[in-house]
Amino acid sequence: MSGKSEKDRVWKRNEVDSPCVQVCVIHPEERLCTGCLRSIDEISRWSKMTPDERSAIMQELPARAPRLRKRRGGRAARTAR
Repeated sequence: MSGKSEKDRVWKRNEVDSPCVQVCVIHPEERLCTGCLRSIDEISRWSKMTPDERSAIMQELPARAPRLRKRRGGRAARTAR
């Protein structure tokens, strides 16, 4: 029975969940994933980060969203050049 409780403990660890939403597209200018808003470096290091590092990134993510929603100017900006 101790094997089962060990497995339960492993799968119920108190860790910061990944913000991944399985929409993995890197924005060409901002260099952030359009799905989870993390940088490529943050995504690749996520499993090796401490819970504090993960928490800090999670707190930053909402502030990154507007960087991907900037208007690019539309047709008027393209024809003005």
